[in-house]
Amino acid sequence: MRIEIHPGDITRLAVDAIVNAANEQLLPGGGVCGAIHRAAGPELAKACAAVGRCPTGGAVITPGFRLPARFVIHAVGPVWQGGEQGEPALLAGAYRRALELCDEQGLESVAFPAISTGIYGYPLEAATEVAVTTMRGWQGVRPGRVIFAVFGAEAEAAYRRALAP
Repeated sequence: MRIEIHPGDITRLAVDAIVNAANEQLLPGGGVCGAIHRAAGPELAKACAAVGRCPTGGAVITPGFRLPARFVIHAVGPVWQGGEQGEPALLAGAYRRALELCDEQGLESVAFPAISTGIYGYPLEAATEVAVTTMRGWQGVRPGRVIFAVFGAEAEAAYRRALAP
C-alpha cells in the first residue's frame, strides 16, 4: 500500500472512493461531511437515506454521484469523550471497515479525511496515530493507494510526523 498526503479538497480527488466522516444517521452535516454532500448533489442524501444508519466504528458505501470519485464510503468515527470510552478501537474500526469495503469492491485508490477530528473533537495527533497505524496494519489486497486529504498546516504536519520512518 502506498500512502500519500494531499493538502486540499477531498471532493476534487479523482480516486475510486473518498471517505466521508459521517454520523450514524448518515445525514448531511457540517465540515467534510457537508462539503461531500454539496459536491455530490442531492442524490447522495437520498442514497444515504436508503441505507438508513451505520453504527459508530462502521462504514457503508454509496455511489459518488457528481463527485470525481466513483464511490463515497461513509465511515462513522466516535465522538471524543476523553479516550476512556473505547474511542481508539472505534476509530480504528471505522478506518478498517472502509478498507474492507475497498477490498470487497476492488477499489484501488481511496482518500480519507481526518475522521472524528472536527466537531467530534478527537485530538488530531491521537486520531492521526490511529489512522496511520490502521493503514500500516492492513493485510488486504486493496486498496493499493491511500491518500490522507488534510485540511490546514497543522493536520498536514501531524500526518507527516506520523508517517515519518
